[in-house]
Amino acid sequence: MWENIDRAIAAFDRAVWGWPLILLILAVGLRLSLQLRFVQLRRLPHALRCVWRVEDGAAGEVSGFGALCTSLSATIGTGNIVGVATAIAEGGPGALFWLWAAAFLGMASKYAEGLLAVKYRTIDAAGHVLGGPFYYIERGMGRRFWWLSGSFALFGAGAGLLGIGTITQVSGIAEALRGFFDPQGAWRVELLGTSHSAVAVWTALLTALAAGAVIAGGLQRISGVSELLVPLMASGYLLATSVILLTHASDIPAAIKEILCGAFVPEAVAGGAAGTLLMTVQKGVARGVFSNEAGLGSAPIAAAAAATKEPARQGMIAMAGTFIDTFIVCTMTGLSILVTGAHRQGLAGVAVTAEAFREGLPLSGRASDGVLTACLVFFAFTTILGWNYYGERCVEYLCRCHTGGSGAAKAALAAYRALYVAAVAVGPFLSVKLVWNIADIFNALMALPNLIALAALSGAVCAETRRYESRLYQKQIMKSW
Repeated sequence: MWENIDRAIAAFDRAVWGWPLILLILAVGLRLSLQLRFVQLRRLPHALRCVWRVEDGAAGEVSGFGALCTSLSATIGTGNIVGVATAIAEGGPGALFWLWAAAFLGMASKYAEGLLAVKYRTIDAAGHVLGGPFYYIERGMGRRFWWLSGSFALFGAGAGLLGIGTITQVSGIAEALRGFFDPQGAWRVELLGTSHSAVAVWTALLTALAAGAVIAGGLQRISGVSELLVPLMASGYLLATSVILLTHASDIPAAIKEILCGAFVPEAVAGGAAGTLLMTVQKGVARGVFSNEAGLGSAPIAAAAAATKEPARQGMIAMAGTFIDTFIVCTMTGLSILVTGAHRQGLAGVAVTAEAFREGLPLSGRASDGVLTACLVFFAFTTILGWNYYGERCVEYLCRCHTGGSGAAKAALAAYRALYVAAVAVGPFLSVKLVWNIADIFNALMALPNLIALAALSGAVCAETRRYESRLYQKQIMKSW
């Protein structure tokens, strides 16, 4: 019976994450790009400057940079290491081009999400901020769409708790540490009458304690830890991949040629799993969407908490997040794999990136594995923190809508937080494949209400953008900086 259930869930996962949803995400991104006159090109320099500048006297719980780091803590994760490798291994080098294409259109979607999150957020007397797709659906589209906003919140809470924020991430941490410290599986302990890897047991315990300590401090602590870890882990990873590219600089032109040729004629690219054009496009687009989460509706939950008076400004910062995640981090991963030829070794998943690190870094194989393991651990841990915040805000919205009382909301949040930490603790001992399928389904179900809202509220996004750009031209905003 369980095998039939597993197959049914896997089939449903393939159906919801098939071409219809992918094309819908791209179509919404293309529509917003056209309506906003390709704001991702025109305003990218301004967006990057906004990341580092603080607004004085703006309402919100964290700085714009803190909100970005909270968002990046969830988006910059194992997908940047494993997802890119999977796309190239299964779809060929050309998949990286389509990953870029999805991110380019996704930048417009991320801009709209960040803008709407601030425009329609609520701030109570205590300064507590709540916003995101559920609020811009409710306040932007009207109360009659309560079922749409409620659906998003329900699916978002499920996605955080049942996989993408907990079990899959801690399992990734345990697997990475086990492969580094105990690849032969010699260290075993008895737990409840069953033999388990000692590394997995200690990983579960320590990760749950660390996550619980951060999560207990709420958004301020999550944001503070993210502001410390995200730049640190991203810088360390980019330093490692930069060394690989510098030591293989002469191979970069050939790698770029592989990407461009493989994007349209994958069969013409020698070596690797070129596959068909359809597979190349599908793998690149799907991995791009999973990596930067543009259109899924998760990032605007963090963006809503930013201390800003300008909805469009936070949209710019959110857009910069997609640029950093995909055009910098994912690109460095992809080029490192291609210049070292790791994609031609018949490997899959993280083994592809690991081979690139061993081949490209001027270190011993053991040291190279250690660098990649450290990156995987930090990436996965910050994803646990970011998705807890997303899940808690979804639960809080559901409680406010259905009970109206803060007491019920506090109790529900405490219960969700406890379940979340418990899921982290048991994660390494559960079936990851099934959990990934369930998490993917929840992500897809989250995306549908959000994409409907982005399309319906595109007029409000354009109007707010025009007002913001008008003030920019008049230098009213720049003078306040």
